[in-house]
Amino acid sequence: MPFLNRVQMWADLRPAETAIAVGGRGFSWSELRGAAEELVPSTPETYILSEPNTAEFAALYCAGIAGGRQIAVLDPAWTPQAREEIIRKLPAPSRAAGTALEDGDPDSTFLIGFTAGTTSTPKAFTRSRRSWQTSFEASIEFFGLRPDDKTLAPGPLSASLNLFALSECLYAGTEFHTLRSFDVGEAHAVITHDGITRLVLVPTMLRLLSERGLMASVDASAIRTIICAGSKLDARTLEAARRWAPNATIFEYYGAAELSFVSGRGFAAREPLDSAGTAIGTAFPGVEVRILDDHGTPLPDGTPGNIGVKSPMLCQGYVWGDDGKALRRLNGYVTVGDQGYLSGSDLHILGRSSDMINTAGKNVYPHEVELALSSVPGVETAVAVGLPDDLRGHRVVAGIVPSCGGLTPTALTAGLDELLSRDKRPVHYYALSELPLTDRGKIDRRIFLQWIENDDGRAERLV
Repeated sequence: MPFLNRVQMWADLRPAETAIAVGGRGFSWSELRGAAEELVPSTPETYILSEPNTAEFAALYCAGIAGGRQIAVLDPAWTPQAREEIIRKLPAPSRAAGTALEDGDPDSTFLIGFTAGTTSTPKAFTRSRRSWQTSFEASIEFFGLRPDDKTLAPGPLSASLNLFALSECLYAGTEFHTLRSFDVGEAHAVITHDGITRLVLVPTMLRLLSERGLMASVDASAIRTIICAGSKLDARTLEAARRWAPNATIFEYYGAAELSFVSGRGFAAREPLDSAGTAIGTAFPGVEVRILDDHGTPLPDGTPGNIGVKSPMLCQGYVWGDDGKALRRLNGYVTVGDQGYLSGSDLHILGRSSDMINTAGKNVYPHEVELALSSVPGVETAVAVGLPDDLRGHRVVAGIVPSCGGLTPTALTAGLDELLSRDKRPVHYYALSELPLTDRGKIDRRIFLQWIENDDGRAERLV
């Protein structure tokens, strides 16, 4: 495993049905099998895949993990220098013995994945075939993937969220769609033309699809599942998604590339939406979650600490980039440094410890500030960071994308009165003309800091 033997089975059972479609170009199951089989004999033992979204990506991906091969999926948007540095670190290519399109040993490595770190070079980790097969079974159960589902994951396939969605569909034998590059109009056209029933995406993409879909009267009534990850869903995005796709169960989950799924929750159609606070649901099937201090001692309910995980879905470890803090083992549990607390069986996530702002001796999590600001009327979305301060250590500042004109610092402060204690509130606010986003649609606080430091016109100081 994880899925090549399944691809063979689907090609035998449903040869003419669509397996993958990208921008009008696709493969049936038999075509995907045939394309991958042609590539296997010339594919080295360690294969480097750095391609934009195409149907051919899926064939290259299948060939790259055949037999005992392992694949490194690089982001084609990386600079040539970053790509060359990573390639130098990877095992030297050598010819693989097997020529069949079949799964290798379940406990062998099949994927070298990458996750952004505090340095310019991403950290590299490895995954076994068994870990992803177990993840497929957990996600199919939790999200209720059906044989007739048609999934659209509109982000780059080099991102772990979308690569997993593709792999899960190949395993389950369900139709998978993506876009050559993210475009709201193209996504809407695929949803309506191809009968998409399931979306897998980050919250910023969901907000754009939902709000513009409502404005353009794009019919999303056939969508029955929406799965969001990468950051917590805010109230505005949840409400817009509910109005645009009224028949969908909206899921959000917490996980990490190194951990796979940890916890999640779903809001069924017509069920009240609960977007308040930091809750991110209960543990996934087969996952045990505890909150631990830095010595591995379990902490009581309501006490923040390291989110520790026991799971059969964990990665094998880092190939490089491990500074001893990124992936730690604490008393038999694994943590990537994310902070949170338990309230009964519900996990509340506060954010990454490396993002934490220490201001006047108080620990403030940007995630908590951003959630509170996003609940203030007139705020479309927000980003919070810590700026160096000689007196406080750091001071909390926030960037705001207003949803209407005339939003003032006084209105923002008043809106936070019942949401955030005074010592956690931003000292300064900036009006943003756009969100500081990575190419994968996630908020990048480092970009916001650069805008402030460079007096960038996209961040205009309000006070």
